[in-house]
Amino acid sequence: MASTSAEIIAFLLTVSGWVLISSTLPTDYWKVSTIDGTVITTATFWANLWKTCVTDSTGVSNCKDFPSMLALDGYIQACRGLMISAVCLGFFGAVFGLVGMKCTKVGGSDQTKAKIACLAGLMFILSGLCSMTSCSLYANRITSEFFDPSFVAQKYELGAALFIGWAGASLCIIGGIIFCFSIAENSNSARRGYAYNGATSVMSSRTKVHNSVPDKTPPKHFDKNAYV
Repeated sequence: MASTSAEIIAFLLTVSGWVLISSTLPTDYWKVSTIDGTVITTATFWANLWKTCVTDSTGVSNCKDFPSMLALDGYIQACRGLMISAVCLGFFGAVFGLVGMKCTKVGGSDQTKAKIACLAGLMFILSGLCSMTSCSLYANRITSEFFDPSFVAQKYELGAALFIGWAGASLCIIGGIIFCFSIAENSNSARRGYAYNGATSVMSSRTKVHNSVPDKTPPKHFDKNAYV
């Protein structure tokens, strides 16, 4: 029962983390910068993995998509690949996790379901690591440019999408680790059951042997006088 509850908690954590990672990919504010006037913010610059935009004080946004994928910076291409990999791994991890849970009716025996759940946990861990690496790589580029005194272009700060990606990656890693422990608990329960059945079989075999031994006690004969 405890293992089933742990698997349900792990599934909820991993699916929530996967949803956060998936929502991070199209989110606008990966990095943001503002130009403040004397009274109001005159312009807000922001960018993500697909475009860069500017929003003026009236709320009108002008965006420009990145012109060519081959002309992009290497870190943006790496972040795109890692985030897409994280989404794909999380999707297949959710499918395998649903099949490998003990509370579902598919997947075969308990040992097979435990192996499937462990595979789902590994996929979720890899998904979280991909998202964590992507967000950290993007954040490292922002902070290095921000604190570089020789960098004269527009400087940006960390956007909300990075924190959402870090949160989703953490949930996927934690839930994946819980999934991986399910195979260890299942193997321990199988060993306990095997030891118990072995003891029962030994006792039953002894009983059978004892019952199968013929009684070699010679019969007693009584004289006629014994009944008088």
